[in-house]
Amino acid sequence: MEWTHLESHYVDRVGWLRAAVLGANDGIVSTASLVAGVASAGATQPDILLAGVAGLVAGAMSMAAGEYVSVSSQADAEKSDLEREARGLEAQPEFERRELAQIYVERGLTPELADEVAVQLMEHDALGAHARDELGISHVITARPIQAGLASAAAFTAGAALPVASVLLAPEGLITEVATGVSLIALAGLGALSARTGGSPVMPAVIRVTMWGALAMAATAAVGYLFGTTVV
Repeated sequence: MEWTHLESHYVDRVGWLRAAVLGANDGIVSTASLVAGVASAGATQPDILLAGVAGLVAGAMSMAAGEYVSVSSQADAEKSDLEREARGLEAQPEFERRELAQIYVERGLTPELADEVAVQLMEHDALGAHARDELGISHVITARPIQAGLASAAAFTAGAALPVASVLLAPEGLITEVATGVSLIALAGLGALSARTGGSPVMPAVIRVTMWGALAMAATAAVGYLFGTTVV
């Protein structure tokens, strides 16, 4: 009888989930803060809308570029380590085998079993075994710059669209309040969604996200109110 593995895990979502949550959170918080700050300074609705849309476009491009560059740096480091490991396997295979076996000993295997495991794994895929167990690199968590950049930019755009839309729908005298309220509700939903997607408790994520978002919006609104400069 064939055995089927039904257990599911969440670690394979780490790369895109981190980028998407970061992008959506930044889109909501930064755009809502920008809207709140400009509105509190006494700007008109068209000016607030212009600021929000400009923030959306600039933020999405910045997130895409930033994620791509930073994850590309991680990918370059991983590639360099793998090339160095490949040279070591070619020049000193016996040393690399003992090094791998020692890792398994430190994880609890007997020296004899650790040595046998190292031999068999290196016969199957020497570089893959060292990448996974010595360097901590695997196909599940390996750096994917394009995926991270696109996920972050798309998530930022989706998040930033909410406070921008609230500017269109809110009465002109209540733009700050409506944008802030909509954004806090969206942040709470984002926290819950990211927690459920990642398999972690919902409430701590919701509290964490909304608390920092509220602080950011309050600080920016205070700046706009104190300086009181209308955007022309």
